[in-house]
Amino acid sequence: MHVLDILLLRSFVAVSRTGSVSVAARQVGRTQSAVSMQMRRLEAIAGQPLLRRTGTGVELTAAGDRLLIHAERILNAHDDALSLLPGSGLRGAITFGCPEDYLTAFFPGLLQGFGERHADVEIEVVCAPTVELKPLLQRRRLDLALVSLPGEETGEHVIRRESFVWVGSEAEPGILNREVIPLALSAPDTLDHLAARTAMDQAGRAYRIAFASNSLAGLLAVTRSGQAISVVTRSAVPPDLFELEDPLPALPEIGISLAYASNRPSAIVRAFGDFVENHLRNISD
Repeated sequence: MHVLDILLLRSFVAVSRTGSVSVAARQVGRTQSAVSMQMRRLEAIAGQPLLRRTGTGVELTAAGDRLLIHAERILNAHDDALSLLPGSGLRGAITFGCPEDYLTAFFPGLLQGFGERHADVEIEVVCAPTVELKPLLQRRRLDLALVSLPGEETGEHVIRRESFVWVGSEAEPGILNREVIPLALSAPDTLDHLAARTAMDQAGRAYRIAFASNSLAGLLAVTRSGQAISVVTRSAVPPDLFELEDPLPALPEIGISLAYASNRPSAIVRAFGDFVENHLRNISD
């Protein structure tokens, strides 16, 4: 009778999420050759291929997709049971997604606080805008992620609201007097980009996209140079930049929510999610 070893399943889930044996090996603390051998053992137990190689790494076969569902359930149940044992505490790894401005504004202290309580939990952070995080959640490359929601959305799933604001290198930057105002914005399908363009269009203000990037650091660098103005959430405004108002049009609010890859997250994922939610709800505006 075959037995599905927990370590084999943990490596298999890591490979499926990262799409890379080498990256998965670093996550589970083994060598690449050891993880490759584990995958061959698992395929021998399954009696069929679970992975196929691609030009950029590996992906699951149909049999691998079916096994992944059960592997995650087994690991979640195992980790939940382990967390209840005296002296065991929480241990394992979490892959967490977060837009860069939220990470800058909220998370240095939060990650340190969670780490002090749960020293055996390793957290990998993936910085990307919401439009890129959602597909990663769907493919289970992330365990959970902070995502942005349009401002009109309501409900308990909205754990915090943030206002978009214009920022510039000076309190009254000269570029606001130009006939066409240069903007530094993120990708066209992001909420901040859409909010900025909609506000300017509705106000009848002429503008051009002088710089486009999903890198917050890149956008702020251009803003600091005085060559353009940008849009960030109010909590993420750096101390050396200025929040701008008139004559620019007002920008909307957005909601912040936690999204999970699984409807039944593991004990460590739930614990981290609860910690994040409590932290964000308790931050004063």
